[in-house]
Amino acid sequence: MRQGWPELAAIALLWAAPAFAQLESITQKEAVAGLKTALEKGSHAAVAALGRPDGFLRNLRVRIPLPDSIQRIDRMARRVGLGEYSDELIVTMNRAAEAAVPEARELLVEAVKKMTLRDAKGILGGGDTAATAYFRRTTAKPLQARFQPIVARATARVGLARTYNAYASRAAAFGLLDGQDANLDDYVTRKALDGLYLMIAEEEKKIRRDPVGSGSELLRKVFGALR
Repeated sequence: MRQGWPELAAIALLWAAPAFAQLESITQKEAVAGLKTALEKGSHAAVAALGRPDGFLRNLRVRIPLPDSIQRIDRMARRVGLGEYSDELIVTMNRAAEAAVPEARELLVEAVKKMTLRDAKGILGGGDTAATAYFRRTTAKPLQARFQPIVARATARVGLARTYNAYASRAAAFGLLDGQDANLDDYVTRKALDGLYLMIAEEEKKIRRDPVGSGSELLRKVFGALR
């Protein structure tokens, strides 16, 4: 996935200071195209890493745990040998996320295509995860709408999930549970999105820290012009 982000650093060099205006061999159009290519490749790699069996379940950075509201119940259940029910729910939640994430590919590509010059400059002038913030800002709501039905179909097959929703909604009404965790499907959808953006952010930070290590042709062109 690392090779997906190299153009970010190249474009940053172009807009970082007036001195780089002498890099006549790299046009603004070429730079923006490079950024879009990097973002598209990076987002595809993130989707591929998560949207497969164990993409969430075996990745401790994004693995979806039981909601905080039932972790106490889970500990009690495990003491009396009923942990298998919690394990089934954990697997179901993560499998649901793995099934939903491939839906992100199309919307992420669309977000890249709609990126304006102003958006590109904002990404390069922002922090280490400015590109990820752009994706979250432009895709979170439509992705939530696409993820939710897939998650719901997965959790509907597990009895404990239905039981959780029934009791959690009542608990939330009395202020005993955070409202955003009152529905298991909402919880899993939110965690799936968080995991997706986390993976994109990690790769973005890597290439910003070590652009030369990417071996990008565009980077070689920029650094060569600076000699």
